[in-house]
Amino acid sequence: MAATAAEHRVTPQELFFDLVFVFAFTQVATLLDEDPTFAGIGRGVLVLAALWWAWASYSWLTNTIDPEEGVVGAALLVALIAMFLGALVVPDVFDDEGVLFGAAFFVVCAMHVALYVLAGPGNRDVLGAVLRLAPWTLLSATLILAAGFTDGARTSLWLTALACIYVGGVLSGTGWQLYPSHFAERYGLVVIIALGEAFISIGIGARGIGIGLGEVVAAILGILVAASFWLAYFDFFSIRGKQMLRDLQGAERVTFARNAYSYAHLPMIVGIVLFAFAMKTIVADVGEELDSVTAFALCGGCALYLLTYSVIRTLFERRVRLSRGRFVATVALLVALPVATSVPALAALALVTAVWVALHTYELVWWREARAESRSLLASS
Repeated sequence: MAATAAEHRVTPQELFFDLVFVFAFTQVATLLDEDPTFAGIGRGVLVLAALWWAWASYSWLTNTIDPEEGVVGAALLVALIAMFLGALVVPDVFDDEGVLFGAAFFVVCAMHVALYVLAGPGNRDVLGAVLRLAPWTLLSATLILAAGFTDGARTSLWLTALACIYVGGVLSGTGWQLYPSHFAERYGLVVIIALGEAFISIGIGARGIGIGLGEVVAAILGILVAASFWLAYFDFFSIRGKQMLRDLQGAERVTFARNAYSYAHLPMIVGIVLFAFAMKTIVADVGEELDSVTAFALCGGCALYLLTYSVIRTLFERRVRLSRGRFVATVALLVALPVATSVPALAALALVTAVWVALHTYELVWWREARAESRSLLASS
């Protein structure tokens, strides 16, 4: 099985594999829509964490193993089919369809381990890391499958399974290998995929209702917030993140990639999906006040997304560092949460949009030199 020998662009096979996650993220938003409670949000986050692990594990695999090789491509197709079947039943995964999701997730995890083991003999460090991770991965998949056969202990089994798999990722060590440019590009693309869910939710919210001025304004404001999510990532972090990966070597590079990308990007995805869920409700009824759950999804989702950047900065600099503008915007969004439950949905969305616009105005002015430096680095790389 051929390993990639140098930096490379994301391949069509990888993009095709990622398509299933467009649907999977939409299904999580549907799960939240069918169970619009804080407990429902918690269960949605559990499902997102499992889906994210499946995607992230394959992002590492295809970073170092040629996905265009016949055996790898066939295995990716099997994993894609399994993950699509799992995504089909996401809205009912905590009811009657837990077994099918668990079986699909087990196939995805087992295929990942098998491909890495087949490719591993050429690199003893990678093979050692795979063998250390495999028991945790398969145990986690087994627990999620077992959860489908239970009733009262279902959530507990999910929590245990996800704790096992994410802790196991840390305990597997730093024997992994990665190419920085491809790795950063892959994660940037999945952020775009998640943002696509926001556009889908705006469309679904507007389906079956009369499109008046309020709905048009809500759609425009929703797109502005989605664009703000995009700008917060691609205007600065995507460039700096890639440069950080290039500057680090060996175990430090692997640790930063695992913590800042495979782990810290999860709350970003959660924040985007929460916002998408809120948008579906807002566009459907712009004049009604938001309940506490939807207001939390709207304000808390945006706040979680922004706070993640301070976490990543802390991971890189190994001391607590708050991004001033983004931290202040996070606090402003949390302060706006109780207000969002006492004004019409459209006004709540406008308030959140105003916080985002103020943040980007600050960053475009205050960080113009740093942004210019980042772009010069990108142009010369």
